[in-house]
Amino acid sequence: MKEILPSLIEDYEKIPFQDFATKAYLNYSMYVILDRALPHIGDGLKPVQRRIVYSMSQLGLLSTAKHKKSARTVGDVLGKFHPHGDTACYEAMVLMAQPFSLRYPLVDGQGNFGDPNDPKSFAAMRYTESKLSKYADILLQELEQGTVGWVPNFDGTLEEPSLLPARLPNLLLNGSTGIAVGMATSIPPHNLREVANALIHLIDNEDTNIEKLIRFIKGPDFPTEAEIITPAQEILEMYQSGTGRIKMRAKYHVEDSEIIFTALPHHASAEKIYEQIAAQMEEKKLPMISDIRDESDHEESTRLVIIPKSSRVDLNALTDHLFATTDLEKSFPVNMNMIGVNGKPQVKNLLTFLTEWLEFRADTIRKKLNFNLTKIIERLHILEGLLIAFLNIDEVIRIIRNSDHPKKDLTRAFLLSEIQAQAILDIRLRQLARLEEIKLKTEKEGLESQKESLKKILGNEATFKEHLKEEIRLDAKEYGDKRRSPIKERKEAEKFSVMDVMDIEPVSIILSKNGWIRSAKGHDINPMSVKFLSGDSLLGCLRTKNDKPIVFLDDTGRSYMLYSHSLPSARGNGEPLTGHLSIQPNAHIRYMLSSENNQYFLVGSDNGYGFIIKFEDLMTSFKNGKAVVSLKNSHELLEPDGVNDLEKDNILAVTNKGRILIFPLNQLPYLKKGQGNKIISIPEKEMASSTPERLKFLKGLPENLNIVIHSGKHSFKLSPGNQKDYTGMRGQRGKKLPRPYMNVDRVEIIPVELVDV
Repeated sequence: MKEILPSLIEDYEKIPFQDFATKAYLNYSMYVILDRALPHIGDGLKPVQRRIVYSMSQLGLLSTAKHKKSARTVGDVLGKFHPHGDTACYEAMVLMAQPFSLRYPLVDGQGNFGDPNDPKSFAAMRYTESKLSKYADILLQELEQGTVGWVPNFDGTLEEPSLLPARLPNLLLNGSTGIAVGMATSIPPHNLREVANALIHLIDNEDTNIEKLIRFIKGPDFPTEAEIITPAQEILEMYQSGTGRIKMRAKYHVEDSEIIFTALPHHASAEKIYEQIAAQMEEKKLPMISDIRDESDHEESTRLVIIPKSSRVDLNALTDHLFATTDLEKSFPVNMNMIGVNGKPQVKNLLTFLTEWLEFRADTIRKKLNFNLTKIIERLHILEGLLIAFLNIDEVIRIIRNSDHPKKDLTRAFLLSEIQAQAILDIRLRQLARLEEIKLKTEKEGLESQKESLKKILGNEATFKEHLKEEIRLDAKEYGDKRRSPIKERKEAEKFSVMDVMDIEPVSIILSKNGWIRSAKGHDINPMSVKFLSGDSLLGCLRTKNDKPIVFLDDTGRSYMLYSHSLPSARGNGEPLTGHLSIQPNAHIRYMLSSENNQYFLVGSDNGYGFIIKFEDLMTSFKNGKAVVSLKNSHELLEPDGVNDLEKDNILAVTNKGRILIFPLNQLPYLKKGQGNKIISIPEKEMASSTPERLKFLKGLPENLNIVIHSGKHSFKLSPGNQKDYTGMRGQRGKKLPRPYMNVDRVEIIPVELVDV
């Protein structure tokens, strides 16, 4: 060995790095896939789970025994079979004991083994006690009957089973999850009785298909009573391909106008759902909920109570929204990837899985029956020798008393085998009684009957199938239970917009110059009487309804949007807009708008350009807004004005130096963003002078309305008949107002009957 080793190392070092890395990674991958992460189709266990179950059985921790410290089990597993971390090993054992994690727990835990809201909140292994559950018997009953192969443990001092002889398809009953290298598994649990019926059907009908199997296996059956709402067609497709998704929905009922959830989807946490709903309430997305309480305790493991604000709230719409936006409805991926009987990982459909497991089970039963038959034959052989001895008891005693080699002499005298002769020599004197001979004959008759029965089962395929079915029926009766997860047909849950369920009320939105915003109920508030923080004052007051979106325009031409129901109450000073929106640096909000989506607005800048835009084009879901009006050279945005009839209305444009132009609205383009077209011509020299001319007012002008222009204490009225003098085409210079009215302060568009003549 010492002479060979150096050359081996030398050859090993000459391997190209790429080949070495490839081989090393593949070896690692296969180790993780086969020995760590994926379960075997036979017993449905990963190696660590199998070693825990076997080690507990060797410690005598069967279902009929007393509980013992979990630390003792973990130490035994690590020391004898699984040389890995104690934390990971204990966590694997805890998982097998949690009734909310496994449909049929393999371990019976005593102490804190976690709870559905926090499965990893279990106590340390020095505090908990455990033993195997009754269900674990299906994995261990036939272990010592020659049913499985045995392999050396990690240090070669002991042997461990390569598989456990499962009497039922544990992998389908309890499911499994795991992530290997380049592949993963996610198999949901199923109901034992349903699977047993499907197996019996498959034994009787080898040419069956998945469509017939799902008459027995309706779908997965999780440890929770939450509903499975996946459509039947999707469940069929999942079983046909071995991949898919299962959607679950929480179970609830209404009690005194309160919604009470009593069962959550598998692996859903009431604590997390509570936080999800509370977060929506804080963001004012659920104004119809007044309170939420988690009343779960040791008597009711799940009791989540939703309290609506009033009896007028549509509870169906509310629960639909909660299903769509929280873990009250949850999907689980299905990927039926497992290690098959051939030792290779593969995704299997339902028919392939059950067929292959039945092959595994049939092979296990044959091994068990042959093992028992061999034991019976061996015992009958000994009984025949003992009965010969009883028939010739005096001669046997004489030979034993006088012979120097009694075994050889007995063998020669009565034509016995060495085993029979040794059995005769091992008889105690008190067993020579007549009663013992009768017992031996009775035992022989019973064993002969068992022998014939075993040979009949092994020699006849039909009888063998009946035996296989009978075992499955007995186990289904012993360990089976009713389905927990009902399968229901439900419509797809849809989240609502808050406006769908809230009470619509008029509100007044108040915005300060420093960007503080608040919402007051009603339209009768006087904005001039509202108090602000020191150094702040009113910028604008918008009267709208609490279901309407509010669009904000800043002085850079960007638009932002909030819903009025999300704004703080006017009882205080409100909140800064920057807490709701990501307003651009050095930008300030100038205007607020609220309207229907199809309402048109006239927007423009003081350099004389503008366009028509829909209100919905101003809306945005982005907190940082979007660019709408292009402003250059420090030009200012004018206050938008709503327009109604694009074909009949006109546009009124007034500059700060008293020029006025009226032209048809349809001459201005409809755009979603940009600078627009020229509205009124302002010469460059006027724009560049020491007192530059700018477009000051831009308004929509419906037919047959008066224009009232205010300049200081003076006002100038333009009736519909006089407006023709100032009417022209878009982009013209416009006509000057009379001298006393050139310094325009305010422009009003009002009906004829309201003008003070």
